[in-house]
Amino acid sequence: MKNIGVVGGGLLGRLTSWRLLQAGCDVTLFEAGSLSVCPGAARTAAAMISPLSEVVDSERLIYDMGMAGLALWPAWNRQLQRPISYSERGSLVLAHTQDASQLTQFAAKLQHHLGDQCGSDYEWLEQSQIARLESDLSHFHRALYLRTEAHLDNHALLDQLLADIQALGGRTLEHTPVQSLQAHRVDTQHQSLSFDEVIDCRGVGAKPDIKDLRGVRGEVLWVQTPELELQRPVRFMHPRYKLYVVPKPNQQFIIGATEIESEDRSPISLRSHLELSSALYALNPAFAEARVVMTDVNLRPSLMDNRPRLERQPGLVRANGLYRHGYLLAPAVVECILAEVLELEASVFTSHITRGISTSLKRSPSNQKPSPSNREHSLC
Repeated sequence: MKNIGVVGGGLLGRLTSWRLLQAGCDVTLFEAGSLSVCPGAARTAAAMISPLSEVVDSERLIYDMGMAGLALWPAWNRQLQRPISYSERGSLVLAHTQDASQLTQFAAKLQHHLGDQCGSDYEWLEQSQIARLESDLSHFHRALYLRTEAHLDNHALLDQLLADIQALGGRTLEHTPVQSLQAHRVDTQHQSLSFDEVIDCRGVGAKPDIKDLRGVRGEVLWVQTPELELQRPVRFMHPRYKLYVVPKPNQQFIIGATEIESEDRSPISLRSHLELSSALYALNPAFAEARVVMTDVNLRPSLMDNRPRLERQPGLVRANGLYRHGYLLAPAVVECILAEVLELEASVFTSHITRGISTSLKRSPSNQKPSPSNREHSLC
């Protein structure tokens, strides 16, 4: 049985700890803040599993890893002691008639990145078809239906992962900032602990050890209204900004997301609040009576190429850079981590995201080749 220290109690740290405990490892999870209310980007996120939507403004590797995540999430959810709400109803991308070119451009980018292979994953809808899927959006004349996409209740997931980690015998140390982290060892203010492997999942907190890591500010609104109902995430194309609306439990919706090259964690700006609110009103005027129940701001951990990365040396793995794709990419990244520390057959994605000396790279099966990667990088 391996003794493993996982540093960082966000999505990646919790998933990694849970999977390692399932594999029979002895796991200690460190978190600088609270574990009961995760303070990181994982709690702020909308938790969409949206490989088609995201490839439009990223690259092919993100799509391939996201599709792997789409396959893993349902199975992992069933393994939780109490499965959480997980919806596989797809998502809609739409625009008003005067902004139809935005929608056409979105579809053209999908075709550019994925070619004909994605043809079965999306379809054009006319007004009557939109109304059948989402009656409160029946005033739109055309939309793209991305039928394979999903979303989940991330607050419930983070809570359930913590409960499962503790039930499986994991040791959890919250309010325990790590002063130094190196191969086989984690130092806190009060103790130094040795491990067979240390896994660094600190997100933006790892900046002292990952020099090209930066935080990208994101802001969201939470609103509540009984006046509308959505069954799936909606992306609203607009010439000045892009909006997503994701349904959550208790007649709530999360609306985002700004993307600002800043590490400022102060409250949401007036400008962002106005832009998100006005775009939401443009989606459906009935949102005018919604109550703003919360605003939230957090930093997405991002690297210069906006790709995830594993840095590997004996006794230490650093996993970071999930950027705006946390719930989309986390399962594939976790599988890469487990392949490394448990000396399993390497994931097909390992060679694309790993730096450093990695014994498992030598075990990568020659018949597994990821799809060609497009090198475009852009911010939405």
